[in-house]
Amino acid sequence: MYSGETTVLDAPAAVEPALPKFVLRRRRKSRSALGWLTIAFFLLVTVLPLLWVLRTALTPPAQIYSSPESLTPPTVTDDNFERVLGLMTTEEAVAASGTAAQLDFPSALKNSFIVVTLITVAMVSFSSMAAYAFARLSFPLRNAIFYLFVGALLVPPIVTLIPNFVLMRDLGWINTYAGIVAPHFLMTPFAVFFLRQFFLTLPSELEEAARLDGAGRIRTFASIIVPLSVGPIATLATLTFVTEWNDFLWPFIVGQGEGTRTLTVALGVFRSSTPQGAPDWGGLMGGSLLSAVPILIVFMFAARRMINALTYTGLK
Repeated sequence: MYSGETTVLDAPAAVEPALPKFVLRRRRKSRSALGWLTIAFFLLVTVLPLLWVLRTALTPPAQIYSSPESLTPPTVTDDNFERVLGLMTTEEAVAASGTAAQLDFPSALKNSFIVVTLITVAMVSFSSMAAYAFARLSFPLRNAIFYLFVGALLVPPIVTLIPNFVLMRDLGWINTYAGIVAPHFLMTPFAVFFLRQFFLTLPSELEEAARLDGAGRIRTFASIIVPLSVGPIATLATLTFVTEWNDFLWPFIVGQGEGTRTLTVALGVFRSSTPQGAPDWGGLMGGSLLSAVPILIVFMFAARRMINALTYTGLK
C-alpha cells in the first residue's frame, strides 16, 4: 500500500572543476624543481668534503691556511703525493713540508689488500654455503638456529672487542695477519641473512632436475646456485670489501706493527706523528685520496651487478 511518504533521493556529490592544463603543468614543474634542488643539496653536502680534501692534497703545506674560503688551491703541487708514495728523500720532505713524518704507503697498501682480500673471499665463500644450508637443507632446529644466529645482529661489535683481543693475545696472533683476519674470517649474520633470503627465491625445480641427473648437494650448489647468484654474491663481496677496507679500530688494536699496519692505521699513525704541532694535513689528505682509489675501482666494476641484484631482490 502506498503510504503517502515521499522519498528524498540523495543529491549527487559536487564535482570539482578540472584544473586548467597550465596550472597542472606549473605544479609539475614546481615539484620537479623542488626534487632537483633536494638532490643538488645532498650532492653538495656529499661532494664538498671531497673537494676540500682534494684542495688540501694539491696545496703546498706552507699555503694550506691561506685563502681558506676558496675551494681551489692557491698553488697546485704534487709534492704531497710524492711524499706519501715515498718518492722524496727525508731532506726533500723536510724542505717541502717542514716535518720528517713519513707514511709507508706502499707497505700499508699491501697489508690492506692482503687483509681485505682474505676476509672478503673467505666470508663470501663460507656465508654462501651457510646461507644455502639454512635455505634448502632440512635438519633439526634449523629455524631456531637461524634466528639465534641472526639475533647476533643485535649485539654491538664493541661488546666482543675485548674477548676477541684476549683470544688473539692468548693465541700469540698480535701483530699478525691471522689476528686481524680471524674475527671476520668465517661469516657474519648479515651476510648469511642476505644470501639466504635470495636463495629462497630461486626455484627448487632446478635443484630437483640436477638431483635426477645424479648431482649431489655440492655440485648443485657450485654449478647451479652460485651462477644464478652472481649478482647478490658480488654485492656482498663489494660491501664486505668496502667495510673491511675502512675498518680502523680492530686493525689498530691488534696490528700496529709496521709489518701488518693497514692503510687506515698507517694514516692514523701519520696524523699523530707531529704531537707538538698541527698534523701534516697535505700529506694526510694526499694519503686519504690515494687510499680511496681502490674503493672507486671496485665500485666501477661492481656497480651494475649491485644495482641488478638489488632491483631483482626488490621485484621479488
